[in-house]
Amino acid sequence: MVTSRDVAQLAGVSQMTVSRVLQGSDKVAAATRERVLAAMQEAGYRPHAAARTMRTRRTSTVGVVVADITNPFYPQLLEAVGQALEAAGQRMVLWNAPDPGGSSALQALDEGTVDGLIFTTITEGSDQLSDALHRGEPIVLLHRGLDSLDCDQVTTDNLTGGRAVADYLVATGHTRIGFLQGPELTSTARHRERGFRDRLAELGHPLAAELTGQGGFAHDLARSAMRELLAQDDPPTAVFCANDLTALGAVDGAVSMGRRVPEDVWVIGYDDIAMASWDSYDITTVRQPIAEMARAAVHLLLERVDDRSLPPRKEQFPSELVVRSSTARTEVR
Repeated sequence: MVTSRDVAQLAGVSQMTVSRVLQGSDKVAAATRERVLAAMQEAGYRPHAAARTMRTRRTSTVGVVVADITNPFYPQLLEAVGQALEAAGQRMVLWNAPDPGGSSALQALDEGTVDGLIFTTITEGSDQLSDALHRGEPIVLLHRGLDSLDCDQVTTDNLTGGRAVADYLVATGHTRIGFLQGPELTSTARHRERGFRDRLAELGHPLAAELTGQGGFAHDLARSAMRELLAQDDPPTAVFCANDLTALGAVDGAVSMGRRVPEDVWVIGYDDIAMASWDSYDITTVRQPIAEMARAAVHLLLERVDDRSLPPRKEQFPSELVVRSSTARTEVR
């Protein structure tokens, strides 16, 4: 087995210099650091993880918490987070946590099993998470934020995304507009609905109560809700869905009733998951810049791991309306 002593001999430096390189010390000259790293690669040296953890008090491991891994959005987000962590020399541990506060992940953070946590699905009401954030623990909220907590958060502008959908539908001549809601406790669902609802009212087409259904970020629930909307005597001509999984359910609900998309009803989603662009659906949606958001979240977290005294940071990325054939690719007048 190759040891740090072997690396030192190959690089022509002391074993202490090799240790300093492994610790990321700034006391090593750049040329020397490169020579040691090259020797490590040539020798096939792999630092002992447990020893490194004891020495640096770092695990180089980040926990990522989701609540519904079956939602196609989250595997895409996790892939982006994993790539960003790998580029930063970190490992990822995943928690598919049924509770809103991710208690088992927070316990791992307390025990030092992970250096920090990225929460991708969070709702109000977790005292344990609130306590951890107030203590300055290295935690970043990604995708969903918490209005009630001042902490590191990376989100998209869901309010503006909802408003953009309202603008698009009204500009293309729709007045009978429906909406399938998401779970009220999630910030993404609340903000998308608020932007959409407020903008429709500003444009003189307030959202009618009978044209609002509960999609719940779930395919089956959205399918049933869409069928109820289309069964009305005066059904909507366009339906905005709080996320793409809801939109997929809405399309299937329309098709099950013999309705055509977009000829009989338009459907718009949110997130731009891969399935939204599949030929069978080709759904108009609001795109979130997932890769950029993931990189930002990892950057904020690793800075927080290094310095817990940093003030809370919030980064909000713009969203983009992507027009596809579920709305007949009609141009805005």
